[in-house]
Amino acid sequence: MSTPGQTIKLIDYRRENASDPFVPKPAVLSSSGWDSIYLELHQQPKFDIAEHQHTMHVIAQGVSGLSNSDLSGERWLDGKLIRETRNHGDIAIIPAGISHRCNWNTSVQFMVLAIEPTLLKQVGQDFVDGDRIELIPHFMTGQDVLIQGIISALQAELEFGKIGGYLLIDSLKTTLAIHLLRNYCTTQPKLSSYADGLSKLKLQQVTEYIKEYLHHNLKLSDLAAIAQISQYHFLRLFKQSMGVTPHQYILQCRIKLVRNINLGKEKW
Repeated sequence: MSTPGQTIKLIDYRRENASDPFVPKPAVLSSSGWDSIYLELHQQPKFDIAEHQHTMHVIAQGVSGLSNSDLSGERWLDGKLIRETRNHGDIAIIPAGISHRCNWNTSVQFMVLAIEPTLLKQVGQDFVDGDRIELIPHFMTGQDVLIQGIISALQAELEFGKIGGYLLIDSLKTTLAIHLLRNYCTTQPKLSSYADGLSKLKLQQVTEYIKEYLHHNLKLSDLAAIAQISQYHFLRLFKQSMGVTPHQYILQCRIKLVRNINLGKEKW
């Protein structure tokens, strides 16, 4: 633990190679250009990370041990110490500004997903006063199927990057923010009363924009801005109106466009 007057080291995933000084080896994979979130895949030998704080909220997920030993180790979170068993897929949640330290008793593979605190405030603006959003520290003692799925999808996008990547990232990070607000924050958000989908005018404006800029990297934030609602509500209302998510709709439009071009038809 830190002593009075000692400066706590910071890990700022907004900076390139931010974790390198804290671990024996550089990350195997790391994301770049994803607004508000950052992903790293690590493959490390046995190590002990020095006490530090993060400038972003961090989710750590144990993936697998690289030897026959288990994944157990110790973790200090905000002054509390727990010895963790760390089964495959278990997650830890380390809020920004919380003192943190941990060790691994064997060579290991794990994921680090960092989230901008402003993302939770932006997504939660319709439900909670931004100043009241406080993420709860969570030791690596259990699993969360939704978070596992989101991390897996982000890893696949990082490794194989396919069509519609930016919009998929936007959708995943919005889903993650809502999940954290609902399940890992001190103040629970109120449920939305929206139930009728987008208005015909807003739906038309959004779909026309999508078709006009179909060859661009469309972002969820831009589409939500056209509808003049938060990204969370836009995701829900668009699916209520169209029966598919914005990401699925854009993929359908691109497939239709390619087919029409192959058939020698006009754009639409």
